[in-house]
Amino acid sequence: MNTLANREGFIWMDGHLVDWSEAKVHVLTHTLHYGLGVFEGVRAYATENGTKIFRLEDHTERLFESARAVNIEIPYTKEELNKAQKEVFRVNKLDEGYLRPMCFYGSEGMGLRADNLKVHCIVAAWEWPSYMSPEAFDNGIDIKISSYKRETGNIVSRSKVNGNYVKSIMALQEAMKEGFDEALMLDDENNISEGTGENFFIVKNNILVTPDLDASLDGITRKSIISLAQELNIEVQIKKIKANDVLEADELFFTGTAAEVVPIRSVDKKLISGGKRGEITTILQKNYFDQVRGIRDSFPEWLSSID
Repeated sequence: MNTLANREGFIWMDGHLVDWSEAKVHVLTHTLHYGLGVFEGVRAYATENGTKIFRLEDHTERLFESARAVNIEIPYTKEELNKAQKEVFRVNKLDEGYLRPMCFYGSEGMGLRADNLKVHCIVAAWEWPSYMSPEAFDNGIDIKISSYKRETGNIVSRSKVNGNYVKSIMALQEAMKEGFDEALMLDDENNISEGTGENFFIVKNNILVTPDLDASLDGITRKSIISLAQELNIEVQIKKIKANDVLEADELFFTGTAAEVVPIRSVDKKLISGGKRGEITTILQKNYFDQVRGIRDSFPEWLSSID
């Protein structure tokens, strides 16, 4: 059986490249038991000028911000982790793929004090097509408003912390069991938050609207879409969104490093935009894909060479 654990290649682990199959930790690793670790999801794309990592510096900066939120002291500099991500991509001879930097506590001790623990860092890279099916980019996906909610006003809950994603997994499983593709989560004040691993946008009267960050991750793709919209003089509003706003929207879509830009066809079985990808969604989706592949001249600083 081909799994992530038995691939060939190399993983950067605590400052050294190790064989993929040897990148192991002990079963008493603290983060395995309590979920206290931080991670990033980063993509690299093939362009005419070689493989480029999309917004590498921004992802690494967010990794450090998440670490500060949970008092993890990363034992490497941002520059060292940027270099490690480029190196891992090169040595695994990838043209396109996904990068997973993660910092976590070791097995020096157990308990909620989480003191005197060593911080370990890894970077892995592998080929991983889009999180969504190819048809989803054209046809959109069906989602439901989840019964699971995100906490408002908590820096930990809106950081990219390992343990935060348990609720996302449960929300996605709930949606899939009911025949939906994804879930849209509310916050504890019943405002729209985000998907299980994606930021959320609505289009209404040609205005692009996205929830504020009180209960949402500060998504790198979200930032990119806002910049691409402003470049086109599309008005962008960041504010509280209610469920009724979603159901009455002209267009809806999700964004994320794994999901990229995915139209939403229906919410709780109510069709949006007649069940078709909307005009503004189509434009922003195209510009995003052209951007990450180096086809557009705008925002060249978003692309980092792996060389």
